[in-house]
Amino acid sequence: MTNSKQSGRAEAATGIYVYGIVPADVEVEEDAQGIGDPPATVKVIREGDIAALVSPVPTDEPLGKPECLQAHARLLDGTASVAPVLPLRFGAVMTDEDSVAEELLRKNHDEFAGALHALEGQAEYVLKGRYEEDIILREVISESAEAQRLRQSLAGMSEDASRKARMALGEIVVKAIDAKRAADTDAAVNKLKGVAKQVNVRKPTHELDAVNVAVLAAVDDHDELQAEVDDLADEWGDRVHLRLLGPLAAYDFVVTRTAEG
Repeated sequence: MTNSKQSGRAEAATGIYVYGIVPADVEVEEDAQGIGDPPATVKVIREGDIAALVSPVPTDEPLGKPECLQAHARLLDGTASVAPVLPLRFGAVMTDEDSVAEELLRKNHDEFAGALHALEGQAEYVLKGRYEEDIILREVISESAEAQRLRQSLAGMSEDASRKARMALGEIVVKAIDAKRAADTDAAVNKLKGVAKQVNVRKPTHELDAVNVAVLAAVDDHDELQAEVDDLADEWGDRVHLRLLGPLAAYDFVVTRTAEG
């Protein structure tokens, strides 16, 4: 048996985790899973024309685990394929269901409803490209007489003696890859902008990144978008490995305030 003091502590240690905002007619799939171990049951809190995807969460446990972030993204991305969704930043926790309805949904109803209307039928897609290291290095060296000279000078030199030459060669390679990334990113943007509603260039996350571009496009245009990516892959051949991710929640195109409660 649990006494009232223990029950109060348990109740106080529970909050409502908010994943994102969706139209009020969205229904949660039976197999939808939220954050937590075991995964929490996801439900919908409705207010007027909009709703919030939520689940209960212990407030005395950390939310920073990779699996929590993955569950957050998985739920929102799965929703984005069938309905517009305004993602909240990871870690948005409110006091209870009433605070979600009143402080988040009711207070921001018209703003959220307008943003959802603007996203109707659209989702985010991300084009990622990574240079094949051996191929891009050969390309860079072949295009630079100075790089060729430095590379030849390294033959037979000790590690200490070659340090300055290796640093100089490394700087040439980095600058050359930066220039190629800029040119290839421009080519990708020009290729996709005929299909995309909006295009955002993201910062590279790896020294061999060739392209990292987010686009907002109609879900119905997925096949056309993929065809453009396939054309680009054919043009670039083996020098770049391309992946098109999506449909995803529009993280790069929608900024939704963090829930507070």
